Amino acid sequence: MPLADCHNIAHLRARAKARLPSAMFHYIDGGADDEATLRSNTSAFNHHALVPNYLVDVSNIDTRTTILGKPLEWPVILAPTGMSRLFHHDKELGVAQAAAKFGTMYTLSTLGTTSLEDIACATNGPKMFQIYILKDRGLTAEFVERCKAAKYDALCLTVDMPVAGNRERDKLTGMVMPPRFTARSLLSFALHPRWSLNLLRDPNFQLANVAHRIDALGAGTMSVIDYINSQFDRTVTWADVEWLAQQWGKPLVIKGITSVDDAKKARDSGASAIMVSNHGGRQLDTSPAPIDCIAPIRDAIGRDLELIVDGGVRRGTHVLKALALGADACSIGKAYLFGLAAGGQKGVEHALRLLRSEIERDLALLGCPRIADINNGFLHRS
Repeated sequence: MPLADCHNIAHLRARAKARLPSAMFHYIDGGADDEATLRSNTSAFNHHALVPNYLVDVSNIDTRTTILGKPLEWPVILAPTGMSRLFHHDKELGVAQAAAKFGTMYTLSTLGTTSLEDIACATNGPKMFQIYILKDRGLTAEFVERCKAAKYDALCLTVDMPVAGNRERDKLTGMVMPPRFTARSLLSFALHPRWSLNLLRDPNFQLANVAHRIDALGAGTMSVIDYINSQFDRTVTWADVEWLAQQWGKPLVIKGITSVDDAKKARDSGASAIMVSNHGGRQLDTSPAPIDCIAPIRDAIGRDLELIVDGGVRRGTHVLKALALGADACSIGKAYLFGLAAGGQKGVEHALRLLRSEIERDLALLGCPRIADINNGFLHRS
């Protein structure tokens, strides 16, 4: 399927599946355990219906908004996703440049295959860095100082990963990092020669933001992945969030919250926003869909924090439903990774173009020319 014939995110997913070796595709596509949460993240949007108003002047559609103090052209930001080099050699640089071109914010993962400094040099668009509070607090503090020096606009603290989720698809497909030819994977690599040739041309899958720590330990001591896994800290508490907020001093997003109680604690700990998220269904299976958590969290915290729906967004109508329920924006991960796998930076741009055009068309059909005017009056719960 040519990129031009991909008319929605599902089409991009199909093209990504055709272009990637099995392990790489399922790494994007999969979730934890029985993948119940993975499925409900998107299907839960169907619990809500949009009620349009007609005979409204919709000749001019305004999708502009402000998130984390940064003016954006539309209320969809790009969530952090690790190891983008797995899916295309354009990797994080291509994604960040696509985000800037489409007037929105890009979030770089700690586990990115591009350094935060290289992203800052490559684009002047709005940028956020995703961070963990690691056992090595010195490394966390180092990230803060590097982000200050590189003029990042915000930090995004992931809190839902004290341990890695049980991602059984990766076990079945033999997913390893960095990718390597094995008896188990050879056929899939052979059936996807474009991806495999790029692997041979550019085999660098290094986690660029932490590689220097491995170098300091000495070659061969441990892999980068082993190092990162050893750094996840089960002792992190809200006191550590307060410390991070004080160290950073700029907008701080807490990613991974789905409960009202945690939302209140995030507010009291110095957060600026919450990314209501269950890690794309990749951590605790059967946790609630983010779209179903927005209204109770908004009711509990009022306008004290910005709320970003992260998980399951595949359509412009999903974004409008989230805003009507009280969100300020949505973030996408799998949706743009399907685009990246389907065609590199051009594929990401195609994914963003599709979603933005859907939002603009859906606003006109809804009878709401300004995205800032969406409210729960446009919703009907099925």
